[in-house]
Amino acid sequence: MNLSVGTPVDPVPGLVQDALRAAANTPGYPATHGTRALREAAAGWLARRHGVTVEPDAVLPLIGTKEFVASLPALLGCGPGDVVIYPELAYPTYDIGARLAGADAVAADALPAARPALASQASATKTTTPADTGPVRLVWVNSPSNPTGRVLGAGELAAAAQAARDRGAVLASDECYIGLGWTAEPVSVLHPEACGGSFEGLLAVHSVSKRSNLAGYRAGFVTGDPALVAQLLEIRKHAGMMMPAPVQAAMTAALSDDTHAEWQREVYAARRDQLRLALEKAGWTITHSEAGLYLWASRPGLDCWSSVQLLAEAGILVAPGEFYGPAGAQHIRVALTATDERVAAAVRRLASLS
Repeated sequence: MNLSVGTPVDPVPGLVQDALRAAANTPGYPATHGTRALREAAAGWLARRHGVTVEPDAVLPLIGTKEFVASLPALLGCGPGDVVIYPELAYPTYDIGARLAGADAVAADALPAARPALASQASATKTTTPADTGPVRLVWVNSPSNPTGRVLGAGELAAAAQAARDRGAVLASDECYIGLGWTAEPVSVLHPEACGGSFEGLLAVHSVSKRSNLAGYRAGFVTGDPALVAQLLEIRKHAGMMMPAPVQAAMTAALSDDTHAEWQREVYAARRDQLRLALEKAGWTITHSEAGLYLWASRPGLDCWSSVQLLAEAGILVAPGEFYGPAGAQHIRVALTATDERVAAAVRRLASLS
């Protein structure tokens, strides 16, 4: 069974399917800014579930969040000589987005930690710009993290926001797993305790792929600094980056209802409990994994590839931690997104390795 990819497998909620069908007869072009109903639903969800107050006009629909992660450096005008910082253990698309824009991608968990890498790049290019005053244009944070499930507290997010502001950089927070806290409660960078009462220079990225099983719909949104959102809206209008109208209607329905999301969360919680216990009994140690859809695990004496091979021989596919950065060389990422039947089968196979 495949526990290597975090693809939702449970049904799309009926109310979302109904909304999609009801909006099927929409022959005209959709608005890049989305419908007012969609923007209000997104703002309402943030206020209701995460204590964040945004104006609906500062909400911008996305054609899935991956396209936004990959395109944001270019949308912000990053290019050669500019620096994009992303977490040391991270979804590869942060790095890809910087490269597509021609910018320098630096893996570091904080701006001060980026200085050695920036200094190395400066030396390689024979630039005299000091590393601690380098042209950092964009900083990504990801909480809860993919792959580790680590949750950044409000204080850590506040420090990151201030460090980015001090450098004149945009801080973009990928919060796609924010509704899936297990042993820690995730907080948005736009929460008053994290942003200091100002959204200046901040963007928060959200998805309904995991919350509502809508990965196949390609639906998400970004919000935060109204000036930045307005800038992104103008560019995306000209680039034709429009979410289809039926998907807008479906996303509106999803964000307006919490019952289905709470049910799905309980499903993932049960799968997580089973897999965590089975992995621990089989000799793996779970690190972080406070939130999100993955378990970040290591086994003494095995690097990530040895763990992958051992589990593959038992019929279980997982992702090697090295896919997400050199710091993951001793870990594997185990997804919670298999069906109940496949999770139960994985638990039985893990028992044979105990």
